[in-house]
Amino acid sequence: MSSHANIVGTLGAEILAGKHRPDENLPPEAEMLARFGVSRTALREAIKTLSGKGLLIAKTRVGTRVAPPTHWNYFDPDILTWRVQAGADATFRNDLADVRRGLEPMAAALAARRRTEDDLVALRACVEMMRAETDSALGFAKADLKLHLAIGAASKNPMIRSMAAVIETALLEAFLVSPPVQRPELHHEVVQAHALIVDCITRGDEPGAAEAMRAVIDSGQVRLKAEARI
Repeated sequence: MSSHANIVGTLGAEILAGKHRPDENLPPEAEMLARFGVSRTALREAIKTLSGKGLLIAKTRVGTRVAPPTHWNYFDPDILTWRVQAGADATFRNDLADVRRGLEPMAAALAARRRTEDDLVALRACVEMMRAETDSALGFAKADLKLHLAIGAASKNPMIRSMAAVIETALLEAFLVSPPVQRPELHHEVVQAHALIVDCITRGDEPGAAEAMRAVIDSGQVRLKAEARI
């Protein structure tokens, strides 16, 4: 890992975990240089990167201050990853689900309207990957993610595709907490629910595709809540 990536990853994770609190300054530059053992240029470049993600505000004669959470770019893949590492509580999971309910049913409906034959081939292949993955929780999560991203691609809306980090974070966190591969009946149920989305897209059924996607998101939330109570 480069010194830049190390500083960005360490400080970013610490901010999301609450070690450096909003509206408080980071430690003095000299202390940070000693901690990371890097040049002033490397440290300042890392600060610039974190500022670009909305986590820090650097001002002359004031220092580098942690920005309020309202400034944080939660669509940034790194910030989402650090947030999950810091502990994905019920509020965070619900917020992710809210975004997915607004985004993914629309993507599925658009895919039903705009998909090409190549899109359908890719979507069916993703379902078969999910069906074949019966051992690895991570492998199943990646196959599921690939399907959701393929639906975004089939929507032909580049803005939807650019929000893939939200989908990725939600799916990987959900399936690692409650992996369907641990229970054959659940594995079958989840695969069939995703196959229904693809069937609706294939038929050009926009309302059906949207509803099938919404059902997948909602059932995933139910599983996560059940796991949290165990």
